[in-house]
Amino acid sequence: MENLQRYNSYNELIEAASNGSLEGRWALLVTKPNVRFGQNAEQRLVRVAEDTNAALVYSDYYKVEAGQLVAHPVIDYQTGSLRDDFDFGSVMLINAYYVRVFAEYEESRRYQYAGLYALRLFLSRCDMIVHLDEFLYTEDELDLRKSGEKQFDYVDPRNREVQIEMEKACTYHLSEIGALVDTTQYAAPDFSRGDFPVEASVVIPVRNRVRTVRDAVESALSQECSFPYNVIVVDNHSTDGTSEILAEIADERLKVIVPERNDLGIGGCWNEAINSEYCGRFAVQLDSDDLYSSPQTLQRIVDAFYEQKAAMIVGSYRMCNFQLETLPPGLISHAEWTDENGPNNALRINGLGAPRAFFTPLLRQLQFPNTSYGEDYAMGLAFSRRYRIGRIYDELYLCRRWEGNSDAALSVEKINKNNLYKDRLRTIELLARVR
Repeated sequence: MENLQRYNSYNELIEAASNGSLEGRWALLVTKPNVRFGQNAEQRLVRVAEDTNAALVYSDYYKVEAGQLVAHPVIDYQTGSLRDDFDFGSVMLINAYYVRVFAEYEESRRYQYAGLYALRLFLSRCDMIVHLDEFLYTEDELDLRKSGEKQFDYVDPRNREVQIEMEKACTYHLSEIGALVDTTQYAAPDFSRGDFPVEASVVIPVRNRVRTVRDAVESALSQECSFPYNVIVVDNHSTDGTSEILAEIADERLKVIVPERNDLGIGGCWNEAINSEYCGRFAVQLDSDDLYSSPQTLQRIVDAFYEQKAAMIVGSYRMCNFQLETLPPGLISHAEWTDENGPNNALRINGLGAPRAFFTPLLRQLQFPNTSYGEDYAMGLAFSRRYRIGRIYDELYLCRRWEGNSDAALSVEKINKNNLYKDRLRTIELLARVR
C-alpha cells in the first residue's frame, strides 16, 4: 500500500518516530527477510486495525520448511501473554500514534535487546492486541530443530544478557499495571503444622514408562537421609508392564497408588499422592523418565526448606541422554530466579526448573490442576505470590532426553495449545496479584 510505511527492525521504527518521519496512522514492522505477502494481505491488516482501533494486529502465516509450505497458526494474545518469545510471526501492524508516544519515553532507548518486547508490553497497556486467524504471508523457517531442542534456549548462558534486559522490561510492565509481588513481605511457613508418617515423600506419577520407571524408583530409594522418607508412585493405569515392574520392587518404603478414577492427568496423580495417608511433610518431584543426581539430593532439598524458610524449593538439573552424557544446554539452573525478583520474573518464563518440592499442608490447600502440562508451573506461580520459593543452583537432577519424552517433537498445534494454557495461567495469576 502506498501510504503504509514499512520498517525492518525495532530500532528503525523508533528512529522514525523520534525524527518525525513516522507519519500516518499505521506502521508495518517486518522482522524477517524474504517475507511474501498473500493476496490483499496488507490491506486486510489495515482494515482490521481500522475496524478495531487496535494497538497491534498480527496474523497466522505459512512457513517454508525444507522446501515444503507448512501452515503456522499462532495463538490469541491475552493479559498473561508475557513471554518475551511470544510468537507474533514476523509481521506486525502497529498503531503509529502509540509508537510516537513510546519513543518519547526513556524506556524506548533503555535496551539493547529488549526494545521490541518493551514496546509490545507498552502497546498492551494502551489498547487491544488483535490476532487475525488468517494466513496472510509466508516466511522462510531457518531453525529446523525439534521442539524439545528449542525450548531451553532462554536458559542458555550465552543468552544471559538478553534475559536480564527482558526481565527489566517485564518488571517495569508489572509495576505499571500494579501486579508486582513485594518480595520483602513473604509469609513464613509453619513447618510444625500437621502430623505426617515421614518427613519427605518422593512423588512419581507414571503411565506406561516400562523403559524408565525402575531407574526412577531405584534412584529415589537410594537416597541417604537423616530422616524417614518414602516413595509414592501413582500408577495411572499403565498397560505396558510398568505395573508389573513396580510389583517386583520389594521395599516397604515404596507405596504404589492406583487411582480409582480414570480421568487423571499428571496434576491429578499428584493430588492422589499428596492427599494420601502416605504423604510426608514435604512432597518432592521425580518424573518417571528421570533420576536424582546423587544419593544426597533429597537431604539437600529438605535442609533447604528449613534453611531458606521457603514453602517450595526448586533445584537445578542437567540435560543428558540415556548414557548420562550431557546434552546442550547442559546444566539448567534457572539463574534468572533471584530472591529479590523471582516471583515477578516467573511470569515471563515458561518454567521454574527441577526438581520441585513443596510443603505439603500448603499444597493440600491449593491442589494441582488436573492437567498433564503446566500443573507444576501453576503451583509455582500460586506459591510465589505469598511465600518464598527457595533455590538450589547446582545440579540435583538428571533430565534424560529420549524419543519418548512428552515434549520431544511437538506439532505446532500442540505447542500452541501448551503456550495458550500457560498464558492462561499467567493471566489468572496476574489478575490475582492485581486484586
